[in-house]
Amino acid sequence: MANPVWTLGEVIGATGGRCEGAPAAPISGFTIDSRALETGEGFIAIRGPNRDGHDFVQKALDADAGCAIVEETYSAKATREAASDLDEMRLVRVQDTFDGLNSLGREGRDRAEHAVIIGVTGSVGKTGTKEALRVALNPSGSVHASVKSFNNHWGVPLTLANMPRDIDYGVFEVGMNHAGEISTLTRLVRPHIAIITTVAPVHLGFFASVEEIADAKSEIFEGLEPGGAAVLNRDNPYFERLAAAARAQGAEIVSFGEDERSKVRLMNCDLSPNGSTATADILGDMLTYTVGAPGRHVVQNTLAVLAAVKLAGADLKAAAEALGAIKAPSGRGERFVIATERGPICVVDESYNANPASMRAALQTLGLTPREEFKRRIVVLGDMLELGEESSKLHRELAEAVDAAGIDVVFASGTDMASLFEALPSECRGGYAETPEELSPVLLSSVQPGDIVMVKGSLGSRMAPLVDGLKREFENRS
Repeated sequence: MANPVWTLGEVIGATGGRCEGAPAAPISGFTIDSRALETGEGFIAIRGPNRDGHDFVQKALDADAGCAIVEETYSAKATREAASDLDEMRLVRVQDTFDGLNSLGREGRDRAEHAVIIGVTGSVGKTGTKEALRVALNPSGSVHASVKSFNNHWGVPLTLANMPRDIDYGVFEVGMNHAGEISTLTRLVRPHIAIITTVAPVHLGFFASVEEIADAKSEIFEGLEPGGAAVLNRDNPYFERLAAAARAQGAEIVSFGEDERSKVRLMNCDLSPNGSTATADILGDMLTYTVGAPGRHVVQNTLAVLAAVKLAGADLKAAAEALGAIKAPSGRGERFVIATERGPICVVDESYNANPASMRAALQTLGLTPREEFKRRIVVLGDMLELGEESSKLHRELAEAVDAAGIDVVFASGTDMASLFEALPSECRGGYAETPEELSPVLLSSVQPGDIVMVKGSLGSRMAPLVDGLKREFENRS
C-alpha cells in the first residue's frame, strides 16, 4: 500500500458522507477506474454517460479498496451483487458521487496550503508542458501533477484529491471543448501561476470563432490566487486578447516567445530530430540548455516552463538542466526504432490527438529527420475532429505543410482527411481508406526498412491500432 493521503474519517468529513468503518483507516488515494485500483485506494463510483461505477463496487472491494464512495441509493441487489459479500464498513455513502469527488478535490487543494500551484491550458501542448514542469520542478522539491491527460471534470478533481498535503508544487492540466468548463475547473485548482501555451482552431465544432476559443481558455484566470501570474505566448495572434482577460483578474502578465517584446525570449534555437539546444532570456537570466524532446513547439513551451519555475521561486538553473531528460509523451511523438535484418524502421506515435496546429508542428519535426538516417518520410494521417464547418478546408490546407516537411508518401484515413489526400500530388499519395482498419493492409505492405513513419490523428479517429500494427509487423521481421 502506498503512503496514505487520507484517513477514512477525513474522507467522511470532506464529503459529508456516512460510513460504519474505522475513522483512522488509511486511504492511499482515489480512482474512478476499478481496473486501475491499487490496494488501499478509494474507489469512487461515478455515473458516466456509458457506464455506472456502482456496477463495479464489488470488484473494487474484492481488490482491497480502502473504501468505496457510493450514493445513498446504492444496493447490491440493484447491481446484481450478493448483499452478503458487501463490506458496509468500507462503503462511504453520499448523496451524489460526482459532488463527493469535487468535495475531495476542493479539500485536497485547501489543505496543500504551502504548495505553489500551476495550471496549464492551451489548444496545443498542455500535456507536454505539464510533464516538462514535473521534470523541471523535481530538483527543487516534491511535485504532484496530473497523470496522462486527466484534465476534465473528472480528472482535475481526482488529481486534486490525490495530492499529498505536504507537496511543494502542484501542476494541473486543464482542458475543455465547451465554454464554461475551464471556469469551473480553475476555481477548484486555484493556481498561483496560469499558463496558456497557445490558442489555435481546435474544437471549432463547438465555437463560432477562434476568438471564442481564446475567451474560453482565458477562463483559467478566474481561479487565479491574488497576486497570481499569467504566462502567455507573445507570438500568438491572440496574445493581447488573453492579456486583457488576465489583467481583468489582476494577474501579472509574463510573456514568452521569439517576439522581441517577450519577457521570456528565445534568442537562439538549434533543432535536431532527437532534441534541441536553446538560448533564452528568462526574466533577466540568460540560459543555454538542451531539450530532450524534438520540435520547435516544444522549445517554445519550455520558455513557459522556465518562466513558471522562476515565478515559483524554484531553482532555475537546475530546472533548465533537467529539461534535457524530457521525452515526448506516449501518443504525442514517442519514437520506436525497430531493427530488422534489412535495416531499421522508425515509428513515431502521434495517435493521441490532432488539430491543425499540432499537425503542422508534428510534420515540421518529422522533416528534421536526416535522409542519411531514414531515407523515406511517411505519414499516416487520420481525421482531425471537432473542427466544424471549416473541417474540410483545414484538412486540405495541410498540403503545404506536407510539402514543406519533405514528406515522401502520405496514407490517409477518414472523411475529412480525404480533402487533404485529393490536394496532394499523385506521386505523394500512398493510399486512402475510409477507416484505419481498411487502410492497415495497404500501409503494412508498403512500408519498408529504412522508412520513418509517423501516425497522427485525433483519438476518435482510432489511429493507435495502426501504430501497434506497424510495431508488430516489423518486430516479427527482426
